[in-house]
Amino acid sequence: MGEVYKKGGFTMAKKITSTKPLFGNKRSHSCRATRHAQKPNLQKVTLDDGQTIRMTSRELRALKKAA
Repeated sequence: MGEVYKKGGFTMAKKITSTKPLFGNKRSHSCRATRHAQKPNLQKVTLDDGQTIRMTSRELRALKKAA
């Protein structure tokens, strides 16, 4: 589990997922390669106890499906 970070006097959301960006190459028509990242779709979710966490939309969908 992630830690609670404080920034500017308010509490930021905990990050509970370990998903990291995926890196790859963009290819132009001339086949030149430039690096790019596909970042995870992180969403802020407030739990029943008032705690705010960040999780991916895929995890959130699986959580709603299980409940």
